[in-house]
Amino acid sequence: MSRPRWMLVRHTVFIKIYLSFLGIVVLCLVTAGVMAHHLYGGPPPNLPPPDPEPSRHMLGLAFFAIIMALGTWPLARSITRRLEALRLGVETLGGGGLGARVPVQGDDEVAVLARSFNRAADRIEALVSSQREMLAAASHELRSPLARLRLAVELLAEAQDEPAREDHRSEAVRNIQELDQLIEELLLVGRLEASGELVTAPVDLLALAAEEAARVGATVGGQPTVVPGDESLLRVALRNLLENAVRHGAQPVEISVVQAGGRARVLVSDAGPGVAEADRDKVFEPFFRVQGHGADPSQGTGLGLALVARVAQRHGGSAHCEAGPTGRFVLELPA
Repeated sequence: MSRPRWMLVRHTVFIKIYLSFLGIVVLCLVTAGVMAHHLYGGPPPNLPPPDPEPSRHMLGLAFFAIIMALGTWPLARSITRRLEALRLGVETLGGGGLGARVPVQGDDEVAVLARSFNRAADRIEALVSSQREMLAAASHELRSPLARLRLAVELLAEAQDEPAREDHRSEAVRNIQELDQLIEELLLVGRLEASGELVTAPVDLLALAAEEAARVGATVGGQPTVVPGDESLLRVALRNLLENAVRHGAQPVEISVVQAGGRARVLVSDAGPGVAEADRDKVFEPFFRVQGHGADPSQGTGLGLALVARVAQRHGGSAHCEAGPTGRFVLELPA
């Protein structure tokens, strides 16, 4: 006959708790006996003589101790059973079962530990799922520039005249640059998802916006606004917003910084037709491209706005596309 599962593991905590309960019971019994001896040990005249059969009292105390021991057993088990469930959940999660969760019972320290485990498991499952999706999408996206690069190299080897060789050489360089940018952005996505607490410093958003706007010929407006953040990550977010407006919108492109209600808002607008309502949330997904753009290298890697959203989230903010007759993206951060 097989033993129950809970008997197959070491029960150090259970034994300690159970023995603690028994120790308290024994201590209470000993204390009661000592007090009784002091109170009734002498032969006061107004009290009945001592019981000639002390063994009867000893048997009563032993019986009482057995009853208390049996009563404390389920109490100790109720505590250690939840710890055991938590241990099994940790082992399942460590073995690759990302859906492992433990029941939360009560409102004591064990329940708090169970809630913390479930939150951590949710985070791990979401992170691993996101990385799997990113890896699958990245594998698909890497095929296009690699295929074009291979074709350019083959044509370069077969080209007979210098103008043709120069065209194929330029095509190969463009594909290498696209691969380099894609890999750099993939590494940045991994850094954002895997890094711990963000190290922040005061960052002047208006000054940062002016520097990035100068690269693409955009106009700048707004007020000086300082936010706590990682300057290199915020620079990437502003650059991607501006480059997205230049690629997919129309001139003039404008970036402005405003502050209200303890929040800083960076608005990037252009004169293009904007984003269709059905695509306003999807454009922040990795490798999503608006219908009709396909995998054209001139339209970017498909990670630019996804990086903007992740940078915003790491800073406790958000990014979204506003409705309107023209294109307008908003990066919102706590100031």
